[in-house]
Amino acid sequence: MEPTDADARLTHLEIKASFAEDLLDTLNEIVARQQAQINRLTAELSTLRNQMPTADGAPVFRSLRDELPPHY
Repeated sequence: MEPTDADARLTHLEIKASFAEDLLDTLNEIVARQQAQINRLTAELSTLRNQMPTADGAPVFRSLRDELPPHY
């Protein structure tokens, strides 16, 4: 049985759909990884903001535990 034009076209479309699905999966992984990076950077920025002194130059009170040297 010889493949007809319709069969060849269907095969071509199935291959294209498969590549599109693979590309979508890859893009979803990239977006998820970027969102995790954004979340980490947002948390880090929030931490840095909390460490900044106030407008009058006085440091912001955080916790006495922050003042302990690292070896305690």
